[in-house]
Amino acid sequence: MVDYLTEFFGLEGKVATLTGAGGYLVSEMAAGFAKAGVKVALLDIDLVSAEKIAAKIRAEGNDAIALKVDVTQKPDLEGALRKIVEQYGDVDILVNGAGINAPTPFLEITLDEWNSIFGVQLTGTMLGCQVFGAHMVKQKKGAVVNISSAAAGPPLSKAYAYSVAKAGVKNLTQNLAREWAGFGVRVNALRPGFFPTEWSKKNFLTPDRVQSILDHTPMGRFGEPGELAGAVLWLCSDAASFVTGAEITVDGGFSAMTI
Repeated sequence: MVDYLTEFFGLEGKVATLTGAGGYLVSEMAAGFAKAGVKVALLDIDLVSAEKIAAKIRAEGNDAIALKVDVTQKPDLEGALRKIVEQYGDVDILVNGAGINAPTPFLEITLDEWNSIFGVQLTGTMLGCQVFGAHMVKQKKGAVVNISSAAAGPPLSKAYAYSVAKAGVKNLTQNLAREWAGFGVRVNALRPGFFPTEWSKKNFLTPDRVQSILDHTPMGRFGEPGELAGAVLWLCSDAASFVTGAEITVDGGFSAMTI
């Protein structure tokens, strides 16, 4: 039984690159990959946060490096790819997880804010797919997981640019899944429900809003970051070899709720 599960779901020896890896959710995904024997490259504009996660992974006996990358800058991503290949020899997995948000009322959103959110959420995902996807297409193997959101549709109130950008991430995921299927590269999206960060608690989650979310979530609670690991590991394993262009929902039933 153990051998079967290891062969079917095993990722040991693979190399994963994660953007936004110093953040609340992606850092947990990185830890999950590391525990599964994957060598992880943690990319973040905040190198201190990424290195902190990498150090923790190494302290547990696993392999990790941290690199400073602005996902809106293609040369940063190209440089990171070169360093990862030099360090580990290949890249098998890409998780595009860098993201920012803002609660600004719609009529007060500035063009700079709109472009900034789109730049990280959507353009950053596109550039990550361009740079690392080109490598995977050339190698004729690879798995890409883009981070969608419950806001991808229907849109989430108070998160205008974020919601539009996440809808774009879902669309891009399906587009690339079609384009790269013949090259052995699978492209899927993970759609988390509500996994509150300290920032979102401060900027989005008023008591009324929390109650509304929980009333709309059949499980009646928020998600814990580690609860995303299973879906990500599965999507990148051979157990998901016929899965591409999918948006995998992990939301406690939020998207299934009506009345």
